Amino acid sequence: MNYFQPRELRRNTALLVIDMQQGFDDPSWGPRNNPGAEHNVAALIAAWRQARAPVLHIHHDSPAPTGKFRHGTPGNAPKPEALPLPGERIYRKSVNSAFIGTRLDADLRAQEVETLVIVGLTTNHCISTTARMAGNLGYRTFVAADATATFDRAALDGTTRRAEEVHQAALSDLQGEFAQVVASRWLMVALANAPDVATGSNDTCVAALPG
Repeated sequence: MNYFQPRELRRNTALLVIDMQQGFDDPSWGPRNNPGAEHNVAALIAAWRQARAPVLHIHHDSPAPTGKFRHGTPGNAPKPEALPLPGERIYRKSVNSAFIGTRLDADLRAQEVETLVIVGLTTNHCISTTARMAGNLGYRTFVAADATATFDRAALDGTTRRAEEVHQAALSDLQGEFAQVVASRWLMVALANAPDVATGSNDTCVAALPG
């Protein structure tokens, strides 16, 4: 896939870290693609923190009693690569979209955030749903292709769609209509080139959402 290459991001571009939780380590999910996703998520989080740009964590709470992400269970806990720091806001959801049942949209608008970078798990479910809704809500939206992943999926004809195929199909459906699909390295370069929100300078701008 030929990824879009952003040249510049504003310092208040929000990094949405979606469902980076230990429940996805359960072997019952089956084969997964992109084993480097966690590393790339961690690198993006580090870049955003260094730039003092907003890092927002979205955690899934399974509503079903047998769900892998039930609140208070080990599967609900964040992966070590994406542990929230004190002061970084955590939004808890029970559906695919990070915008449903949370204050995410209201908080972003209150802080005049117009651009989102979406990373986490899984490409064809919560990443895709959140990106589609972000685009519909008018946000400039980027999805980091190498900082998300998914699992093998059964097709309607009973065959198995391999995880990489599912991943690429989900990204292709987002590209150009709901979001721009990008590589992590370009996002980090673009953030490093970010101007100050208020002045247009390249000085560091603090743009944290309320904790």
